[in-house]
Amino acid sequence: MKKLFLALMAAGMLMVACNNQSGSTASNDTSATAPGDKPVMKFEKETHDFGKIKDGEKVTYEYKFTNTGKSPLIITDAKASCGCTIPEWPKEPIKPGESSKIKVTFNSAGKVGLQDKQILVTANTTPAQNIVHLIGEVTLK
Repeated sequence: MKKLFLALMAAGMLMVACNNQSGSTASNDTSATAPGDKPVMKFEKETHDFGKIKDGEKVTYEYKFTNTGKSPLIITDAKASCGCTIPEWPKEPIKPGESSKIKVTFNSAGKVGLQDKQILVTANTTPAQNIVHLIGEVTLK
């Protein structure tokens, strides 16, 4: 009798879970009906080659982008693959059709050799993350 009760209870919980899941999927589908209305981050250049620099030099580059979508673009974060690379991004929303920049500064101290620093930009776009690269070579002094 105890086993029958537990089996019925488990079956009931599964049914409730399935109903909740299908309900949430339906609401997600509603929000996904207008993907064309989302902001789109379009970079002029996704990769910048700073060439050869000497160990200890700093390089700065500004990645220019335009919001080619239909709603304001909001950048929530920008992280570099290394602490030697510091991104600065606009905190205010970028309206559709407007352009802005993400400024990236790379400090080459102790980074001799070929470099490929990735900057992961998180925004309210689809996909939510975009990657730009800062590449080059650091030589000994």
